[in-house]
Amino acid sequence: MADNDKQGDAKQQDITKFLIMTIASIVIMFIVFAAVNYMVMENLISQKIGMLNLSQEEVADEGSEDEIQKGIIVDLGDFILNLCDENQKKYLKVNVAIEVTQKETDFPKVEEEKSGGHGGHGAAPAPADPMEAIQKEMNQYKPAIRDAIITNLSSKTSAELATAAGKELAKEQITNDINSILGGEREVLRVSFGQFIIQ
Repeated sequence: MADNDKQGDAKQQDITKFLIMTIASIVIMFIVFAAVNYMVMENLISQKIGMLNLSQEEVADEGSEDEIQKGIIVDLGDFILNLCDENQKKYLKVNVAIEVTQKETDFPKVEEEKSGGHGGHGAAPAPADPMEAIQKEMNQYKPAIRDAIITNLSSKTSAELATAAGKELAKEQITNDINSILGGEREVLRVSFGQFIIQ
């Protein structure tokens, strides 16, 4: 009987030791898992914060570039055209304007007379209006530019142009088309849609 009690106590002690060892190993594994998880999450969070800071700097840089690059706006007028919808006829009425880069020669600086005169009998004649000269230069490209815009927009469906992403894609394609027409003389900075109605 005493042997049975000793064996029962030994089994009880073995089971207790096993349970203590199991619980201790589970606690240790949980602590290790929590520590690794904390380190991984801390690393990911710091990477995300770094990426956000970098993207904010890029946005600030792009904003400053846009402020520096102010161009000359050329209104291309209204366009009324058929869209490429198969089921039913859809029309687009849109007003398009482009902003093109300035040249250094567009707005020449007027030099004062070195003789010290302030107007009067030796004054130079007033320079011609630079905007008029730029509009005249751009008028020679207008038919080709209008054709490129009509070709681009009429190849789209109303569903494509109904989304903001679709409009941005059309603007990007129009920019590329016009830049190829201008052949490096000027560059398109932006394409703007004024009125934009799909019926």
